[in-house]
Parts: sequence; structure tokens; C-alpha cells
Amino acid sequence: MEQHIVKIQTLETATHDVLKIRTSKPFFYPFLAGQATEVSINKNGWREKRNPFTFTSLPEDKYLEFFIKIYPTHNGVTNQLLDIQKGDELILHEVFGDIAYQKEGVFIAGGAGVTPFIAIFRDLVAKNQLAGNKLFFANKTKADIILHEEFEEMLGKNFINILSDEDEEGYAHGFITEEFIVAHCDVTNKIFYVCGPPSMMEIITIQLKNLGVKNENIVKESF
Repeated sequence: MEQHIVKIQTLETATHDVLKIRTSKPFFYPFLAGQATEVSINKNGWREKRNPFTFTSLPEDKYLEFFIKIYPTHNGVTNQLLDIQKGDELILHEVFGDIAYQKEGVFIAGGAGVTPFIAIFRDLVAKNQLAGNKLFFANKTKADIILHEEFEEMLGKNFINILSDEDEEGYAHGFITEEFIVAHCDVTNKIFYVCGPPSMMEIITIQLKNLGVKNENIVKESF
């Protein structure tokens, strides 16, 4: 069973409940933008407990990066990460993931489900191929938006936010609906990349199919 021990190089707060962690990188650890791995903490009692996290760094970077949402009420790996420090170790396992860029399309993310798209967008920027892609990003509040400034810089008017718990000027309010999708893009022959909480992904998939999007044109993680 594949395992790699890496050291934490930096820890930062990305939002009020999201950590940005960079680690060392194993000598040979190939992955594609959009893929993930399971992560354990190299401490007694936590080596066998795994959580899946998506790489937000690029395959060619000399470090690994993760944006990880913390759930203070959960006694799990994410909550334990609040106590780790620079120099502590994580255990990485096999690489997996079905979300990979195919062609220009619409990316629909809910909360921390945006993480696969971070690496994909950064990769497309590096290749000068991001133009034409859109991101619909659903969050509860403006403060929950991960990498707000970076997404705005990359996508401009194609970065479209919707907030469920706040009614802020310049932001859509409510939830993603069929009407919202149609108002912001042409669904004809588009690829849709979807990632977020399972309930949200199920609802969005139904909406897209109602709008005539073929199953093969919906890219999402298999569970």
C-alpha cells in the first residue's frame, strides 16, 4: 500500500474555517490537476485515520498544497490539523480522482468543493488556456469564499458567486437553480464540472439533466 511521509512547511488561514497547508513533496509522486489523495497525521492514534484532500498545487511544483476546511465540532483529521505545526508530518496515500479538464466549460462548486478547480484553473493559466471557462461558486457568506481575489484575477466576469445566507450587493442570493444556470451560460454542448457536498452535486446533476445536458458532459467525482 502506497505511503509517503511529508513535512509541513507552512500553515496559513485562508478563510475563517479553511487552512492552507504546504508540505514537502515525495521524490516521485505524480498526479493530475484536479486529483486528490487520502491524508493521515503521523502521530499516535491518527496514522490509520484518513481524510481525502485535493491537491491545489500543480504537478510541477516543488511542494504540495492543500486547502482544508475545518469542522470544530468533528473529532476527526480536519479538527486535529488545528494543533499541528510547521515541521510536523503527514502521511499521504494513493492518488485518485475523476475530475480532470476535458475542454472549455462551466465549473460549479459548493464551498470547499472548489479545491479541484483551483489546480485546474492554475494549470490552465500556466498554459494560457483559461479563457472562456466559467466558475459558479456557491457559499453561505462572502467570508466563506476561498481565494476570492485569485479567482477574480483569473476569471474576471466569468467568476460568478451566489450566497445562500447573505444578500450582498454584487452577489447573487439564494441557491443554484436551473434558472440561475440558464441565466449565466448557454448549456448547449457545454461540459459541466461539478464538485461540492454530495446533496448539492445530486441536485445540480438533476438540474443539468433537466436542461438537456448529457450525462457524458457532466464531470464529477465518483463515490
